Amino acid sequence: MTVLVPPGEAPEAVEAPRTDRAAQLDQPMPANRLRGWLMTLAVTLLGAIVRFWNLGSPTDKGTPIFDEKHYVPQAAQVLRNGGYEDNPGYELIVHPPFAKQLMAIGEGIFGYDGLGWRFASAVAGTLTIFLIVRIARRLTRSDLLAAIAGVLLIADGVSHVQSRMGMLDIFLALFVVVAFGCLVVDREQVRSRLAVAVREGFVDNSPYGPWLGFRWWRFGAGVALGLAGGVKWSALWYMIAFGLLCLVWSATARRAAGVERPWLGALAKDLLPSVIALGLIPILAYVATWTPWMASETGIDRHVVGTKVQDVWWIPDVLQSLWYNAKVVFKFHTELVTSATNRHPWESKPWTWPMGLRPMLYYYEGALQGCGAASCVGAIMLIGTPAMWWLAFPAIGWALWRAFGRYDWRYAAVLVGYMAGLLPWFLKVDRQMYFFYVTPMAPFLVLMITLALGEILGRANAGQERRGTGLLVVALYVGLVVANFVWLWPILNGDPITPDRWQQELWLPSWR
Repeated sequence: MTVLVPPGEAPEAVEAPRTDRAAQLDQPMPANRLRGWLMTLAVTLLGAIVRFWNLGSPTDKGTPIFDEKHYVPQAAQVLRNGGYEDNPGYELIVHPPFAKQLMAIGEGIFGYDGLGWRFASAVAGTLTIFLIVRIARRLTRSDLLAAIAGVLLIADGVSHVQSRMGMLDIFLALFVVVAFGCLVVDREQVRSRLAVAVREGFVDNSPYGPWLGFRWWRFGAGVALGLAGGVKWSALWYMIAFGLLCLVWSATARRAAGVERPWLGALAKDLLPSVIALGLIPILAYVATWTPWMASETGIDRHVVGTKVQDVWWIPDVLQSLWYNAKVVFKFHTELVTSATNRHPWESKPWTWPMGLRPMLYYYEGALQGCGAASCVGAIMLIGTPAMWWLAFPAIGWALWRAFGRYDWRYAAVLVGYMAGLLPWFLKVDRQMYFFYVTPMAPFLVLMITLALGEILGRANAGQERRGTGLLVVALYVGLVVANFVWLWPILNGDPITPDRWQQELWLPSWR
């Protein structure tokens, strides 16, 4: 493209803004990739040791504990049948099959015991640590802060307990984080492609900017969101939130590239591809998780057409049966409300979740040995490590200020992930709700805190005194979180403790 230079103006004066815009769009990662990967693997290995430690205990006399009693037998059905459930168990199969298919792998390898039915959860929890380290590195461009993010997630009580339970929510968290990470990389790829357009001078060939080509990372995010939906339907809120986030990122990238009409450009050239990638692809991935059920003869509700459902000739029977099953499940969830006379003792509402004011007791045994006293207590409580969770509201406030007061896209992105896990539950507050629903929120809380710690730490080129003071404060805080996690360790893992120690673990009246 030929660039017309105004009379009396040097060509360098025209090239300089173009170069500046390209540099702003295409910001490099830290140069030492080997160090970044070694750090990531070291933190992930530490997380794996913590998550897998004595994974098979405790049990309820060899049987699952708490809601494991629903999903562990269902996973056994999946293992027996080759991918699907065939016994409704009082119509309590009310979630899609994908997480139970993953749990079935562990049961197939290790057998029907605590290790077998928790193995896949521990793998999912470990992978989430790996992903958070890599995502934090991209958000902060710092190996140190990435390592801190991994340590904070390792020391989070919610993520730890859910990674050691045969339940579904850790799998939902994993695939939500996968989708978020894919979109962060997609954002960088979009800006890199626009930087090329700026450097080569064709970014303004159209007032809407250039087409950006096929975006594999956005496609990967769609697949991950579909698999998240194959775990729990609450993934729908992340589909909506991440879809809007992706579109906003496309518009702001076009604006940074100097596109004349960036928002119209995003709508004209990115809306339909985004709907396909983050709307249609997740649906197809979700349906794919039902493939073994579709191929079965004895799957639940597989052959209801002609009996419970009137046959519609132009719709395949398998899709009619799947739709019927979805309606049954939806009816269950809409009618699962808090009873005025039979309220679950550990139920909680979403306004208590950010600070973890109402944790959950998963397991309790009052007649154990092994703590050095005549009688010992064993318990597992789902508790968010207070050194992190009690900072939720200050962290949210700071993130809002940075996102809207300083236009920091990183805080905005993490807020979207956090709020997509929290705000939808306010739409129907009479529904039964439990603290373990926050499991997908925990990684985003960690990222929020990590970004704030980056502000405290200061830039790498800050003065020695400023940097040293920031490093001291950050180190003290991370040490406090780890110490808090260590203190809670016995009641996060069901280790035998004295009754006095049990009482000392219950910090708030609402924890009892």
